[in-house]
Amino acid sequence: MIEARWMMAGKSEDDGDTSILVQTKPKTKRPPLYKVLLLNDDYTPMEFVVHVLERFFGMSHAQAFEIMLTVHKKGVAVVGVFSHEIAETKVGQVMDFARRHQHPLQCTMEREE
Repeated sequence: MIEARWMMAGKSEDDGDTSILVQTKPKTKRPPLYKVLLLNDDYTPMEFVVHVLERFFGMSHAQAFEIMLTVHKKGVAVVGVFSHEIAETKVGQVMDFARRHQHPLQCTMEREE
């Protein structure tokens, strides 16, 4: 979106110049945000999920434990909201870490509305 400002040229009235100068200033839009979701499964240990939340999302042990319980009880929980690039990175980090430790933990992202 562009914001336009209109100004009259600075010539005297008697020369008849009525030109208009346009100065445009771009208005930047905030980038869309994405929710990072952790999904429940029947195999990944709860302690591993807590560790993932602490390590990749900077949560305290108490916060991570609460989110892990939400994932366990409801099947899914939002673990953070980020720009597209950061959300994508977090999902990749969690998925890689889970695979390296042979856990089927799933992490996805979706655009926030």
